Amino acid sequence: MLSWILALLLALIVWFLATAYFWLIKRKQKETQLGLNALAGMHWREFSLIVRRAMHERRGLQDVPDETADSREPRSDFLMHDGPQRWLLSCKHGRAYRIGTAAVNELGAAARLAGARGGILITEGKVERDGRIAAEKQSVEVLDGPLLWPLLKPYLPGDMEARVEAGARGEALRRISIAALGAATLGLMVGLGSLTAGLEKEWAEDETTVAAPAAATSAAAQAPATADAQPTAAATPASAAPGTAENRAADAALPAMEANPDNATLDRYQQELSRKVATHPGVASGIWLTRQTLAINRTGEIDTIWPLICEEVTRYPALRTVRIQLNPRPGVDEPVRWRQCTTL
Repeated sequence: MLSWILALLLALIVWFLATAYFWLIKRKQKETQLGLNALAGMHWREFSLIVRRAMHERRGLQDVPDETADSREPRSDFLMHDGPQRWLLSCKHGRAYRIGTAAVNELGAAARLAGARGGILITEGKVERDGRIAAEKQSVEVLDGPLLWPLLKPYLPGDMEARVEAGARGEALRRISIAALGAATLGLMVGLGSLTAGLEKEWAEDETTVAAPAAATSAAAQAPATADAQPTAAATPASAAPGTAENRAADAALPAMEANPDNATLDRYQQELSRKVATHPGVASGIWLTRQTLAINRTGEIDTIWPLICEEVTRYPALRTVRIQLNPRPGVDEPVRWRQCTTL
């Protein structure tokens, strides 16, 4: 259940980020593109009118009367003023324009001849990088593509502005819908992947649980008997004597669960044996190094504590054949000894 909750949260986060990107960024880019296309499709005279109206209302510029110019002829340059200063406004109508240094230098020269302080270059096209560098030197302000649309948008005819916004909004909603399907697919794949991984882990744990007792028995059968196992076993109590008929009969009489326990039960047996061994005099502690090796930290003689250790070990059929590592006493120069209470 947790994996599906995480997959749902992941899908929601991905869809939220995609929605924010498509609505806040791509929608505005699409609106600018459609708006410039709409401006480029306008008649020249309509375009020049909304440009001059925008410059008048936004910049406070007024037309400079030109009695020599014929108002019926299309014009691309307009001389405007804001009081004491004049500006030469140049319109390059169309999206195909790629304006470079030459056109900018020409506008700058024309502005100086007209006694203007500088020029304003307006186009739905694009001013190249070298043209922008030249514009800074020529005192020419550039209003191209992305800068022009926000300036002229409020002055478009109402139906044209509505069509542009509707087109951009529809494109954004279409992309958001596709993103929702993608996010749902991603969440489904993550959820199924987590579920599959969990099932595989459970299967692996089940196989390990089934195989562990058999592996423990096999390892115990293969564990070599040490050289001194037989002499020491002779010293153990009769009840723990290896290979006796009584022990074999007792082992056969024990339930299968105790003779071949699962991992949890075997862990419990080992913990109990460690505690019981440590209660005998001469034994400091019993620590399991592996499933088949019990390390005894002793303070007494081996011959004294060994019968006590074997008495506890042989109480557990699953642990009778474990190897006992007898560590040297503290401060005594003795070797490490390995013994077994019972051999197969």
